[in-house]
Amino acid sequence: MNTKQAKQRFGIVGNNHLLERAIDVALQVASTDISVLITGESGTGKENIPKIIHLNSKRKHNAYISVNCGAIPEGTIDSELFGHEKGSFTGAHENRKGYFEAADGGTIFLDEIGELPMSSQARLLRVLESGEYMKVGSSMVQKTNVRIIAATNVKIQEAVKNGRFREDLYYRLNTISIQLPALRERKEDIHLLFKKFASDFAEKYNTPPILLTEEANEILTAYRWPGNIRQLRNFVAQLSVIEKERKLDANKINNLLPENKINTPIIFEDKNKADLSEREILYKVLFDMKKDLNELKKITFDLIKNEGNTEILGSIKSDIFDKNDNNDVFISTEDHSSNETIQIEESLSLFDHEKKLIEKSLIKHKGKRKDAAAELGISERTLYRKLKEFGL
Repeated sequence: MNTKQAKQRFGIVGNNHLLERAIDVALQVASTDISVLITGESGTGKENIPKIIHLNSKRKHNAYISVNCGAIPEGTIDSELFGHEKGSFTGAHENRKGYFEAADGGTIFLDEIGELPMSSQARLLRVLESGEYMKVGSSMVQKTNVRIIAATNVKIQEAVKNGRFREDLYYRLNTISIQLPALRERKEDIHLLFKKFASDFAEKYNTPPILLTEEANEILTAYRWPGNIRQLRNFVAQLSVIEKERKLDANKINNLLPENKINTPIIFEDKNKADLSEREILYKVLFDMKKDLNELKKITFDLIKNEGNTEILGSIKSDIFDKNDNNDVFISTEDHSSNETIQIEESLSLFDHEKKLIEKSLIKHKGKRKDAAAELGISERTLYRKLKEFGL
């Protein structure tokens, strides 16, 4: 199989040299048993590379198992990967094979490897070095012959530096590294992908395909696409369903792109990196709220200055702030010898705002945790933990 055939087989669209280089490397290492680490931002199509490697290897007739390490709760991940013995923990009613036992002789793809707990990382390192592992609750050593391919959208070297990922495991996985380019690095492929998705959705929904004017194409190409191919695909799906006009101009596209929507916070946009950490999301929310409060302060000061009294301010407080059921913000005024003091107190609950943010994302994605986690810039495991914490 060559690069062109691989792209046709897996529906990979694009002629970017970085993309083709990644496919070439995958084909070159397929015949070996070398472990491979695939890196790239979320939504770049990393899941296609291990399939290309497996189907061009001597293991192609054996099992191929894909595991999303970020989607498995931390308390059960060792059982999922390595299996468990009956009675080893509450709910272990029978013996269970793990993925490494089920994939014996084949290939196992560990997606979001950066989310793997430290204890599980030690177990994985042993498998990589000797092919040995033990089931949860067992003292018997078992052997497995699997090829391990891992992928991550986090900067593993930073995780190693911060003590969140084992350095020895990183070097053991990173025998061969394949980097998938972000969509903004493949600008020449954006229009090709748009046409492909538009054609697919037109066939699926039995409607004419969405078309773009030349100016609209330029706007589409210039957009940064922080969610990469996944975001572009969802965008085309939205257009295919809700737009009555099937040829869209620049103004229409400009208004529909997420960062141009009024009152729609883009929590995943960051000029330096594609995904925001949980803490950065909260900082983003609080920064936006602080900015709104500063604007309210300025408006209030201007009103007092222009009118020379506090009656208007009192009216604003009565009409607006007293109606806030959550009592998040209130304004009080004092008159001390004609010097007016305005005090704005803030009661910003991180718990409440984070909960609301997660609820909105889940509603937007119709309860799909994977899509909601991707938009929020956190792993599915973190989202799972937050759902339990908030009782959602």
